[in-house]
This record gives sequence, structure tokens and C-alpha cells, in this order.
Amino acid sequence: MRLTFPPAGGNVSGGRGNVRPWQAFGRCVVVACSASAGWSKLEPLLERPVAAGAARISTSMSQNNNTPILHVGLDVAKSSLQLDLAGHSHALTNDARGYARLFKLLRDHPAAQIVCEASGGYEQPVVRALHATHVPVSIVEAGRVRHFARAKGQRAKTDPIDAAMLSAYGRALQPAPTPAPTAEQARLAELSTRRLQLLQTLLAERNRAHHYLDKFCVRQAQQLRRLLEKQIEQCDAAIAQLIAADPTLQQKVDRLDAIPGVGSVTAATVLAELPELGRISDEAATALAGVAPYNRDSGSSHGVRHIAGGRSSLRCALYMAALSAVRYDPILKAFYHRLRAAGKKPKVALVACMRKLVILMNRLIKKPNFQLAH
Repeated sequence: MRLTFPPAGGNVSGGRGNVRPWQAFGRCVVVACSASAGWSKLEPLLERPVAAGAARISTSMSQNNNTPILHVGLDVAKSSLQLDLAGHSHALTNDARGYARLFKLLRDHPAAQIVCEASGGYEQPVVRALHATHVPVSIVEAGRVRHFARAKGQRAKTDPIDAAMLSAYGRALQPAPTPAPTAEQARLAELSTRRLQLLQTLLAERNRAHHYLDKFCVRQAQQLRRLLEKQIEQCDAAIAQLIAADPTLQQKVDRLDAIPGVGSVTAATVLAELPELGRISDEAATALAGVAPYNRDSGSSHGVRHIAGGRSSLRCALYMAALSAVRYDPILKAFYHRLRAAGKKPKVALVACMRKLVILMNRLIKKPNFQLAH
């Protein structure tokens, strides 16, 4: 199959090594949803990203020599790093010079595992440097660490306190190391993010253009829209070229593209935003996509279940795919109308279809012999 993309602006239908070389890098739609029976137990969310063959470490001992793992908190800011190492705090810079000092401090602690928060991208350079030197690092959700600090009664918030909380979080919950993504996975994710940003900018400019009356402003708006459309087309071509050059990615895209309502753009977006696809359970996949309903029950009170969390850009792509699938896929169409006939609201029924799509995608990637029903 040849991977093609629609015109610009269209709808978007680890284990540790034996040696550590220290001397050696659209818009989102959030809706409420009712749940079916059997969704009350969800597996814990995996921290992103997960590479092939990654496994959760459930012991506090190093796999190499039974040395206890030393969880080291690293609080990341735009230009600074705060390290909590064995009870001592160190202020570093978030640049190559700071990374060199970080590796020097870690040299005497071969069982160290870094624990840091996802900080809007500021953590990526130091994470790449840690992965390059084979230092295990766990990227955890910032909200979880904040709730952990509050549970311990820690209301104050400073960089040294945050670093100490990350160390305590690691010791208490032992998060799995976040494996380094492959070069293809990293580039696909970056290209997909760039394409989404361009689409959002194009949409905003189109909306603003309706209010321009001055000819100069109208002309500039047209020029900017043409530039954005051209750059979106360039992103499409780069994504298509990347996938075509990787047989594994191409095979996955072909499998997902066979689903009615899922096109090549949606398939590429899903693979970029959910690299864990095919290696996790159906429940974990729906939770990571943000389409898993959560209970709101207490005593005799049974509240309405709602979706929460997940990855917004992935959910946006699934929403567009579900809109098409409920029209052209006989199975999902019948499922959607059955929910509507049972009194479910349109958005609730549509999110249920999104959940079905995620499960189907996960099974198609996980089981090569799994075939679509007709």
C-alpha cells in the first residue's frame, strides 16, 4: 500500500545493560461517557514512551548485581536542574555543562535511577543525554507527584523540595524506567506534533480572516494561510517518507488503515501518539487514549461515569475517525445506533465507538493473525 495524505487543512480522518559507559544522548474534544459493565478495573497507566520489549521492574534491586536501586529525584526547569542525590541537593544548569556535572555526580552511584517529571518538553534534552549514557530514567506525570507530596503533608513547593519528593516518589512507587524511543519513533512523534500545531495555527488564522476589512490585512492573511498549507503538505510528505522507509511502521499503518473510518493520517497519528500500541492491554490502551470511563460511586450513591486524562491529540484523531466509522462501518454503525436507542447521548455513544476503535487497533497490532470482521 502507498501511504497518502489528504490536502492541507483537511480532516484528520528496559532492562539495564551490563556496562554503563560513563565516559562515552486539532483541537481536542473532551466528553462525558457512560460505561458498560466490566470497566471498573483498569490497569495502571504506563508512562510514555515505552519501547519494544520493555517490562515493568517490580523489584527495588538492580537486575545486574542485586544492588538496591537508588532513586534520584531530578526537578527540571527551562534553564536549571535540581538534583536530590542520596539526601544531598545539587543545583545544575539545564545544558551540556550541567549534564556533564550530573554524570560526574552519578559516577559513584552505579545503581542510580533518575526520576523526573514531564515538564512540557524541557526535560527532553537531559532525558536524551541520560538515555545516551544508559542511565535509567523514569518520566512520571507531574500531577501524580504533586498528589503524592500532598499525601505526605508537604504543601510548600520549591525546586529542592520537588527534587526530594521525586526521590521519595521513586522509592515508594518504583516507577519503571522509560525506555528510549527509536530514532524513527522520535521523529514520527515530532513530525506529528508539528503537523498538528500547523493545523491549529491555520484554523486560527482562517477564523481571524473573517473579520479583516483592510485590504492589506486580507492580503497578509492569505499569504500566511498559503504558507501554512505548504508547510502542512511538507510535513505530510516527510511523514509518508519516514513510514515508507521503515517496514515495521509501514506494516502497522497498513493494518490500521484497513479499519473503516481510519485513514493514513489517523494511523500515523495513532502510532506517533501511542507507541505502546500492541504491547499493552486493551484497558490500558483506552486509558492512555483518554476514552476509558471512570466510576463515581460512593456508598449507595452511583454517579455518572466520565472519561478523564489521556492524550488529547490522540483523542482528537480518534474522534474524527469515529465520526466516519459510525457512518461507513456496519458493525460500529449498528453499535452506535443501539446505544442511541438505549437512551445514550450522541457524544456518549460516539466515545464508546472511539473506545471500540482503540481496542480494535491494539488487537490488530498485537496479533498479526487477527482479522477484521466483515
